[in-house]
Amino acid sequence: MKIGITIRGYRLQKGLSQGDIEKRTGLLRCYLSRVENGHTVPSLDTLSKIASALDLPLSQFFTEDSLDRDLNTRTLSDDELRFLTQIRRYSSNLNDSDRKLLLAMVKKFATTAVR
Repeated sequence: MKIGITIRGYRLQKGLSQGDIEKRTGLLRCYLSRVENGHTVPSLDTLSKIASALDLPLSQFFTEDSLDRDLNTRTLSDDELRFLTQIRRYSSNLNDSDRKLLLAMVKKFATTAVR
């Protein structure tokens, strides 16, 4: 189990930055980065703070493959996760019509993109 990857996945799934978690927990952003990148293993007390900041029960971090079931997607790169987080953040205030237009534009770009 890679707790850092799990934490990052839930954080990005909820559209939060490491700075948001820093504000909610008092933990330094550089520490959170070290945890997410697997350089540091948090104590249970620290993990409890992170879980609370993510509005998750602490046990959620220990459920086998719980994040994969929640995301129900393939593994995304960090760049892809950052991009999708930005899209989610900026599109949250759009009305339904604008969201449909944005999705149509993305589909059009995807079909004409050169790989």
